[in-house]
Amino acid sequence: MAIKQDVEREPGQRDASELPADELQVEAGMDAGPGAEGLQVATPDDHAMDGSHDVALVGAMAPSQLGVRRFVYAAYFAAAIGIAFLLSKMIDFAWLKLQAWRPVVGEPRDEIVMPLAALVGIGVALYYWFRTRARQLAEEVTDEMSKVTWPTRTEVSNGTVVVIITTLVSTVFFALMDRFWGFVTNLVYGGT
Repeated sequence: MAIKQDVEREPGQRDASELPADELQVEAGMDAGPGAEGLQVATPDDHAMDGSHDVALVGAMAPSQLGVRRFVYAAYFAAAIGIAFLLSKMIDFAWLKLQAWRPVVGEPRDEIVMPLAALVGIGVALYYWFRTRARQLAEEVTDEMSKVTWPTRTEVSNGTVVVIITTLVSTVFFALMDRFWGFVTNLVYGGT
């Protein structure tokens, strides 16, 4: 499906998102190596001059496309929720113990406990977010995990079937061996 920029682009001209990094250096005035002469690169500035600024560039990264960083954000968000949940339970427990000791305190009030726990959870998540070393480690883990080749559904199903069959066969084998050696032991020692 062609968009407005594709139609307006000259036949030999390519969009910046379609070029490898070494060819993009030509636009910045750097040497891209032999054979890079005469290369035309369509940049966002070129499109803004021709009045087509209302159409997004082909391959331009939208804000919703976070890549593997979304897992880092999700981990910090989940940690904040987990800390808030655990802290709310601990505050409730401590409040109940305090109420048993001093009945004047009354029962735990959720309108106090929940916001307090949420603030602490958010505070801890932000503290570790702004500690660049912790965030850098989380990003490195997500980068490495993105390089992992995960098995397909078929491979997992086949592997599961192999494990179940192997387990059943070995269970039957060892049960029969146990019976056989029990029989031999009874013959040798004359048991009943």
